[in-house]
Amino acid sequence: MTAPKVLISDALSPAAVQIFKDRGVEVDFQPDLGKDKDKLAAIIGDYDGLAIRSATKVTAKILESAARLKVIGRAGIGVDNVDIPAATARGVIVMNTPFGNSITTAEHAIAMMFALAREIPAADASTQAGKWEKNRFMGVEITNKVLGIVGCGNIGSIVADRAVGLRMRVIAYDPFLSPERALELGVEKVDLADLLARADIITLHTPMTAQTRNILSREALAKTRKGVRIVNCARGGLVDEEALAELLKSGHVAGAAFDVFVEEPATANPLFGLPNVVCTPHLGAATAEAQENVALQVAEQMSDYLLRGAIQNAVNFPSITAEEAPKLKPYIALAEKLGSFAGQLTETDIKTVRIIYEGDVAHMKIKALTSAAVAGLLRPMLADINIVAAPSIARERGIVIEETTREKMGDHDSLITLEVETEQLTRAVAGTIIAGTKPRITQIKGINVEADLLPRMLYITNRDRPGFIGAIGTLLGENGVNIAHMQFGRDFEGGNAIALVAIDQPVSEPLLKEINTLPNVVQVKSLTF
Repeated sequence: MTAPKVLISDALSPAAVQIFKDRGVEVDFQPDLGKDKDKLAAIIGDYDGLAIRSATKVTAKILESAARLKVIGRAGIGVDNVDIPAATARGVIVMNTPFGNSITTAEHAIAMMFALAREIPAADASTQAGKWEKNRFMGVEITNKVLGIVGCGNIGSIVADRAVGLRMRVIAYDPFLSPERALELGVEKVDLADLLARADIITLHTPMTAQTRNILSREALAKTRKGVRIVNCARGGLVDEEALAELLKSGHVAGAAFDVFVEEPATANPLFGLPNVVCTPHLGAATAEAQENVALQVAEQMSDYLLRGAIQNAVNFPSITAEEAPKLKPYIALAEKLGSFAGQLTETDIKTVRIIYEGDVAHMKIKALTSAAVAGLLRPMLADINIVAAPSIARERGIVIEETTREKMGDHDSLITLEVETEQLTRAVAGTIIAGTKPRITQIKGINVEADLLPRMLYITNRDRPGFIGAIGTLLGENGVNIAHMQFGRDFEGGNAIALVAIDQPVSEPLLKEINTLPNVVQVKSLTF
């Protein structure tokens, strides 16, 4: 049998090249090729695998030329440089290495915190300029300070561990952090308002999602205690940079240390030039150990897939065999969309996820389906999560996952019910597959609603009163939003009702607020799938 062939188009450790060779994979190492998309497109058709870092942009056009390509391996966590929908459509597995940079990024955040607290960069520049300004640089101690961690996942938990060792008092805001996991980490779990009010230092360790974008907005920053210091080694865009610059100038914020920015490369920024700011050029993963770790990991993962069919850390496909894929694929899409539906409506701590598989689907490989459902559920808050890693990440955060299988009990040959229990409520949504491939919601909170899951939808809960449909249709129409279809359900006449409205245009925040003020509307949410 011909050995699989892998192209490495970015700079990767020589040890990664050796792993491919040792495992019996033919490897072509061209570390500068990724910068030339035309040359890459010209030769990519000869390879079964493509190993990259960030320089190579795997576009739909390049994938059109990749007739043999089976797997793309990204040495690192971010896959923004890969057209994932195009890769998925062509059956190409996209893998990343989500944990290889964790310690390095956490250590960089701790280093930035120290640099900020003791004004080390400014003091160094002053001293090397021949000055001796000992009295100018009056720092603060880290010991006994309150560190507020926004996002206590893989990297945030490492920061918490290091901070506890530094004798800091650590509080954490993370909707997915269970009380048990917080106790294990030695941190106090708080809501965001409490963290803003109490923290001496705030460090961010959350991905960029619709929910976390500008999580430290102008309004949130105004609620911080005077003299707070802010560290961001996570993602640009988590903090309103203009508002932060104003608060730094006013003295409300004592200092800021940033490794990431809204626009990168950052050649100009509102924070640049301020005396109480430390900036680095996105160095969170820039250590020899981290680069080596992700390179070795991606080589091992790609070799396992090409030689044995094993899939690890895939961002676009679960761990299933080629024989199982055709039958499972529509149910994987259904499970992920049900999870996404619940995840976009859940804003408080998730304690338990219960998934009931009923009928024919109960006899399929439900572990893959559960992975898809949990990934969909967590992705609104954890953008980088992939289907393979989702259950373990949920367990790390103390979320209990329960699976139940049973024979057909209702009208549908197959039915998946996803129930999410939080500290405040329990929410359930059920769905099935129609016409062989189309995911459809059949029930929400015990109310029957037959609705296809389309890319852009409004979810509205309301009291069942006359005039509701006309009011919604009129308001959307007046704002240039076209309705593709509307589906309704209610528990009884005059009781609680649900509307799922598929729309062609996005709905702005002001319009959502206006819909929420209509008579008898209880809640409205904009959902994307």
